[in-house]
Amino acid sequence: MTQPQAGPEREDTAPGSPRPEPDVLRRLLLSTSYRRVLLFSALLGIPISLIAFWFLVALHQLEHLMWDHLPKTLLGNPVPPWWWPLVLLPLAGLIVGLVVVRLPGAGGHVPAYGLQPGGASPRALPGVVIAAAASLPLGAALGPEAPLIALGGGLALMFRDLARGSTESQNTALLGAAGAGAAIAVVLGNPVIAAVLLMEIIGVGGPRLVAVMLPALLSSGVGSLVFTGFGRWTGLQTGSLRLPLSGPFPHLDTGDVGWTLLVGVLVGTLVHMIQCVGRLAAGLVRTRPVPFTVLCALGAGACAALYTGITGRTPADVASSGEGTMARLASEPASWGIGALLAVLAFKGIAYALCLGSLRGGPIFPALFLGAAAGVLLAPLPGFGVIPGMAAGMAASAGAALRLPVSSVVLVALLLGSAAMTPVVILAAVVAIVTTELLPGAHGAPPPEPAQAGPEAPAGADAAPGTR
Repeated sequence: MTQPQAGPEREDTAPGSPRPEPDVLRRLLLSTSYRRVLLFSALLGIPISLIAFWFLVALHQLEHLMWDHLPKTLLGNPVPPWWWPLVLLPLAGLIVGLVVVRLPGAGGHVPAYGLQPGGASPRALPGVVIAAAASLPLGAALGPEAPLIALGGGLALMFRDLARGSTESQNTALLGAAGAGAAIAVVLGNPVIAAVLLMEIIGVGGPRLVAVMLPALLSSGVGSLVFTGFGRWTGLQTGSLRLPLSGPFPHLDTGDVGWTLLVGVLVGTLVHMIQCVGRLAAGLVRTRPVPFTVLCALGAGACAALYTGITGRTPADVASSGEGTMARLASEPASWGIGALLAVLAFKGIAYALCLGSLRGGPIFPALFLGAAAGVLLAPLPGFGVIPGMAAGMAASAGAALRLPVSSVVLVALLLGSAAMTPVVILAAVVAIVTTELLPGAHGAPPPEPAQAGPEAPAGADAAPGTR
């Protein structure tokens, strides 16, 4: 991370000149307080990863109960009827609206403004858990990554307070990043992508980057060992990041590269439009949280109901994070006709936008699914294919949704389980990010949120990339 220092501006050692970066980092690593933070971060990885593991298991079990077990028990059909999301999603909206109004922290970050580095304060943790537990199992088109970042950071600060540790802003930022890293590694299944994601969200460089990332890497690495072994021991799973692709990886040619440019522009524009609608919905919800949250959630439920009425497929294709549906799409792309793909892009896109502005969750998995569906839709183009199309679509959607190029590329590479598609993945992510940045409304700033307020918010949260 620290590069050899070249140039006269780095060699200036006159009194009052900035200390060279290697000296700053060495001094930091030799400090007793920082080494205590490293040790505490390693210890934090154990309880936070276990709590995050059980939190994800609970979300998966609740989702299974709501969308599989209850329809089969009450209606005798394992596939929920078209009207099912019209019942569950307004209930989610009501619970989240009440959490926003009644509990500290407003249930966590509003997902329309992207992933944010600040963990919830310990007082805000109940609201974060309740809002996520109401949103995700009941059908919000959102993922669990944002609540996990808030949960991990908040738990780290809670454990610090219990241990009567230092409350200095620097230690707060380091422990918040360590807790978030341990928690996010659980859902992403890999401590490296968790560290890369935090690195780009926090948006610092030089010695500060190394100082923040060492505790985060240590905590997420220890946590990864714990939750991986614990998952094998219990037999419970929190989800797999590897997609079951339908065929072998093809050799890339000029056709794949050319169509990737088109995919980057189209998917980047689509995701940008969804985010703009999501921010409009978020602004509306801020005026009257309870009624407008219920109304937006009802709109998302209506999208799922209409999708089922038109296609005959399960409403869970629209009313979910998209993680499981994306795996089915990857394994059996031929089972999706053009009409079904167009319908899921339209209805899930609208539901995603409404949930971004009203409910609580993360933006990653629904965006990845939309990109994968767009890639499969465009795969029949001459000289293209399903796997290059999905790779380009997912990279473009992740890049447009997160504005974090390295995280988007690494995430899609892990999903594919191979580096064979890396050229189209990089190209699609870059084109989508550039497209998004050039479109109007690309820099909508989030309003102040209660979950970020106070001295416990990590430094740099107000200027982090990807928090638009």
